[in-house]
Amino acid sequence: MKAGRSNRCSIRVLDVGQGPTILHADLDAFYASVEQLLDPSLRGRPIAVGGSASGGVVLAASYEAKRFGVQGAMPGWRAKRLCPDLVFVGGHFGEYQRLADRVMAVLYDMTPHVERISIDEAFLDVAGSVHLFGPPATIGATIRERVRSEIGLPISVGAARTKHLAKIASQVAKPDGIVVVDPERERVFLEPLPVGLVWGVGPVTQEKLRQRGIHTIGQLAASSDTALQSLLGSSIGAKVFALAANDDERKVEGVRRAGSVGAQSAFGRRDPSPDLVRQVLGHLADRVAGRLRAKQRAGRTVTVRVRFSSRERGMRAVTRSRTGKEAVSTTLTLTEIAEELVYAALGDHPDEATISLLAISVSNLVDQPVLQLELPVLPDEAARPGSPTGSARWAVDTSMDAVRRKFGRAAVGYASTALSEHATVPEEFRELAEREL
Repeated sequence: MKAGRSNRCSIRVLDVGQGPTILHADLDAFYASVEQLLDPSLRGRPIAVGGSASGGVVLAASYEAKRFGVQGAMPGWRAKRLCPDLVFVGGHFGEYQRLADRVMAVLYDMTPHVERISIDEAFLDVAGSVHLFGPPATIGATIRERVRSEIGLPISVGAARTKHLAKIASQVAKPDGIVVVDPERERVFLEPLPVGLVWGVGPVTQEKLRQRGIHTIGQLAASSDTALQSLLGSSIGAKVFALAANDDERKVEGVRRAGSVGAQSAFGRRDPSPDLVRQVLGHLADRVAGRLRAKQRAGRTVTVRVRFSSRERGMRAVTRSRTGKEAVSTTLTLTEIAEELVYAALGDHPDEATISLLAISVSNLVDQPVLQLELPVLPDEAARPGSPTGSARWAVDTSMDAVRRKFGRAAVGYASTALSEHATVPEEFRELAEREL
């Protein structure tokens, strides 16, 4: 491994060539870094965005706090216990979007082939840019220097032959670094790394692999594809086996119109009581339907996901979908459809006593700039947008949308959603963090 020095950090390169032309750029501890940028007195100090010492949930943490074990989604009291000097700060959500968009503009200066996958990270294909800006290592260094000097934020960059390996390289580069992997040494780079870096391997999957003695990506790649499918399920097993072998043919895709809009809520192991299901689904439907109306769209297919959680069987998720003749964009109608689907899933799994996550997504989207009212010849059904009930719901929702645009989301809302414990995470943060598929 060759090492060079920049004026801010080391650049680690594995035999750089012209092959690794896919870059993954990922802002470091983005939300916390923005807070430290806005308030210089916070620089170098352990900070948590969101939460408090007495309660609430930590939304993000600085690297100084992460060294003590503080993580996102952690209760504020626990974070304070781990790090007594932790400073809690509120979020500047408008600044997050503004600064992230400026970073993306820097990336577009390098190549038009940019695939933004969240507010703070993106893939780039720089194959057509090397003749203008130099090899991938130089392009990555230029991105990092410009983001630091022009915007004031740290960003890590990974470059490789595939998207998956580029993403892993950027994680290895953190914080504030760059790693470029030559195609001829991919296995040398991957094999000693922990399996948790493989895209899609979360804590539950990681624990299952650990119980089988699989700790590194090299051990994962050396495993049997059939054995992994048996252990993790056919879909996940085949996916992680392919990625461990760096078998990833996905291309960097530019901007495309969303094919679906979704949201999810994780809440720990809970009994699926009617109150819990109604509150969570109402909150999710409010978010999803609002985003659909903001884009003047509606969807015919509603999908829910229920994640069961038991000490005996671990976690597993099931989905249920319904495709109707009419497209949906109103909050109450979406909530009712989602409830029916969730209860269908619960009824199909009577042996499952607890759940830990609910999700809603709407797909099969169509444009809905205006609502076409029906002639009064059909029975009044809320599922039809143009019916008396459907149009009344649409009128209420669009009125709330107008109030929220002027005064903020907290200004008005359905009581079951506004008073729900699942509304503790600021809506602006949720919208920034979620990605439309």
